[in-house]
Amino acid sequence: METMRNSPWSRRSLKDPDVTMAQSAVLRHLDRRAGTLVREPGYVPCAQAMARRVASRPFLVQRLHEWSLFRAVALWQPWSRDALTEASNWLQLKIAENPDNIEAAVVLAQTGRTKRIRSAARAALTRQDGRLTPATLIGRS
Repeated sequence: METMRNSPWSRRSLKDPDVTMAQSAVLRHLDRRAGTLVREPGYVPCAQAMARRVASRPFLVQRLHEWSLFRAVALWQPWSRDALTEASNWLQLKIAENPDNIEAAVVLAQTGRTKRIRSAARAALTRQDGRLTPATLIGRS
């Protein structure tokens, strides 16, 4: 299985003269690979290698950082409430729609960037345990 670390394809893509196309192609590759590896031990070295490769592309660096935050939340590793509330709509919605971490879902139900994110987080919390209501989880009566 090809990993982010040993991908000659992403290296070649970043050299494409059409910067937008290059970034789009690498983003798609990054999202696919990170999505596959995010819960695996091999994610960390692969993400480090990709970070070196995309260091000159702020958007790609941000996306990789957000995948790492997603990983921390999903695996119940330390993460920052501020980092989650400042994260992009993409990441907040990804976590809100399928929360592995109830604490993160509660944060997003309270402070998600958009109504859609807050609603998705509340709905996911309700699905996780039918006895719990969103109002109970976020301190409303």
